[in-house]
Amino acid sequence: MRLDKFLIKTLQLTKQQRKRLLADHQILIDGHQALSLRQNIDSELQKITVRGQQIISPTEKYYMMYKPEGVICAVKDDQKQTVIDLLRAEDQIEGLYPIGRLDRYTSGLLLLTNNGPLGYRLLHPDHHVEKQYRVKVNGDINEETVALFARGVIIDQDTLCKPAKLIILRHSPTESEALVTLSEGKYHQVKKMFLSAGVKVIELVRLTFGEFSLDQMLKPGEYRELNQAERQLIKQYLSDDIYI
Repeated sequence: MRLDKFLIKTLQLTKQQRKRLLADHQILIDGHQALSLRQNIDSELQKITVRGQQIISPTEKYYMMYKPEGVICAVKDDQKQTVIDLLRAEDQIEGLYPIGRLDRYTSGLLLLTNNGPLGYRLLHPDHHVEKQYRVKVNGDINEETVALFARGVIIDQDTLCKPAKLIILRHSPTESEALVTLSEGKYHQVKKMFLSAGVKVIELVRLTFGEFSLDQMLKPGEYRELNQAERQLIKQYLSDDIYI
């Protein structure tokens, strides 16, 4: 939640009051002066004090989901099932949305939150958040494919992707499987990269997103709240210098 919205919700402060508190260094986040009223905070993960008094408003939620194939990453759709539809009714809280997108036929790790600015920060190019996928393709891949990915694949005729790491798990003339790690998120990027290498993706599963790894205990369509260790990983994306 943005700091200014947090102060409105918890203390009902006017715009002028909020600005004055910031200018007077009366707002501390984990003992440090707040940098901007637009910075992102979480009062459960951070100690927020105003005029020396700690303020807590436990409203932020974070979920990890094993997104199944056939479900879209959207909050609402009149025709297709969304990831929000997979949640229990009591967990479908206001403002909840998926961080980033997996296309309808890609499965795997998905984070959901009602912390509005968090997705922007996690996906911001300055953070270079890596994602790893397990990929199955309908043909052979080899060390030339590994070298191609390491150089940077050209997709959509003239778009050069950043170098990506490709690890071949098994390969044959009819089907191969690999792990691919990249730090971008262009539209259908992984599928287009393999098409440029002469093979078609027939199965795609996201295994990691930054420091977050898909819980192997989850089955497609299942989800859980982030545990305490995972919630601590969120903190690095809260008080930074990227504001919206």
